[in-house]
Amino acid sequence: MSRAARSICVQAGWFKSSYSNGTGGECLEAAFTADGTTSVRDSKEACGPVLAFSCTAWGGFVTGIRDGKLR
Repeated sequence: MSRAARSICVQAGWFKSSYSNGTGGECLEAAFTADGTTSVRDSKEACGPVLAFSCTAWGGFVTGIRDGKLR
């Protein structure tokens, strides 16, 4: 694992989606980084792959979900 990947893996500030539950349902964690990036990962694989989105892209995604445009 690269130093950058290790840093993201242990980064403080990860929070779990309010839709996640303890029974193996949707398990998503997100973190907002100092450079404005939103990082998203599977909470069951804390050191697994991470998707990174710009602030603009993440905002558009959240707005689309909230407005029912993305399903």
